[in-house]
Amino acid sequence: MRPATHPNTALAATLAIQIYASLGATAMSVMAPVVAPAFGLPPELVGVFTGLVYAGAMIASLFSGAFITRHGAIRVSQVSVLLCALGVLLLPVAAFAPAGTALLVLAALIIGAGYGPITPASSQVLARTAPPSRMALTFSIKQTGVPAGAALGGALLPTLTLMFGWPGTLFALAGTGIVVALASQSIRSDLDRTRDRARAFTITGTMRPLRKVFASPILAELVVISFFYAALQVSLTSFLVVYLTDALGWSLVAAGLALSVATVSGVGGRLLWGAVADRRLRPRVVLGLLGVAGGACSLAMAAYPIGGPATPLLVLAALFGATAIGWNGVQLAEVARHSPPGEAGAITGASGFVTFAGVVVGPPLFGVIATASGDYRTSFLSMGSVMLICGAWLLWRARRAESQA
Repeated sequence: MRPATHPNTALAATLAIQIYASLGATAMSVMAPVVAPAFGLPPELVGVFTGLVYAGAMIASLFSGAFITRHGAIRVSQVSVLLCALGVLLLPVAAFAPAGTALLVLAALIIGAGYGPITPASSQVLARTAPPSRMALTFSIKQTGVPAGAALGGALLPTLTLMFGWPGTLFALAGTGIVVALASQSIRSDLDRTRDRARAFTITGTMRPLRKVFASPILAELVVISFFYAALQVSLTSFLVVYLTDALGWSLVAAGLALSVATVSGVGGRLLWGAVADRRLRPRVVLGLLGVAGGACSLAMAAYPIGGPATPLLVLAALFGATAIGWNGVQLAEVARHSPPGEAGAITGASGFVTFAGVVVGPPLFGVIATASGDYRTSFLSMGSVMLICGAWLLWRARRAESQA
């Protein structure tokens, strides 16, 4: 039974929740230059903090299915937002506590525990409320909350830090989470009315959605692809600035502009590809084309000459972001579409476990390849080739399925 809540209301609520979770998850990355010295740590260790966040998110995503079934997607979303807020709140507390570093690790894991269930919970909501003809676009709009939250953090948090100091800024950010959680209460009774209060939490039950994913050829295909696509996506956002400054000799400001271009293009790409998947091409064909295009952009980035003109590279960064960042909404919509009835949240949680594994593995692997080869170009070449192969494989599978229909 479809809920009475208007689809646009459900989308607005899940988008707001996603933006806040993304903002909370990236706050430390934005504020590392002022937060890290308070702990006596170098800012470069923000990568470890980010890795801990996504490791926590990976586990929480897998465990989220049972909680969504028992308590409802909106309630899980509210608790997730409050966990993100609690983790953010722990950062200024940890700076003045005796066991500050241990609390810093705990804060990262708590933020990750809050971040992980957001997408599975929102998928459960949107699978029930989104019109079938706009499924991919709806999921893509919601997923723009990820880069939008990061962009919002980059735009607001440094200014607020100058005005109120970094502890005051983080206290305000934590308070905002409470507001977001309370604001979503008004739609909870309608959207969570199908929850099963008798559902017990068991390890066997937690692993069941993951087994269902790999028992379905279509879902397994979508999940495996998400691992490799996510690995390159996060590697792009993590290493583009370093690559442009160290390998191509760009200034930090110019390299930061290229990253902004890629990120903004990723937002536009998610909207564009969602509409294309709904109206023009089959979603798996879109995902295949994005894999081929994103991989080709990575190869082109690896081949870009030192001293080459800036404008073509900015165009390349835009195309790279639109493809390597723009795939996520279409993939999530397909996972929800092929999930058993009423299980979109649990299946998306299992899918997210694998996707977050790509996020955790990708950047360190990218760095290891660069270190071993002595060149970031090899990393872009290697990981881009894998994404291109995945995209070509998806296109081959889609064409084969069409010929057998």
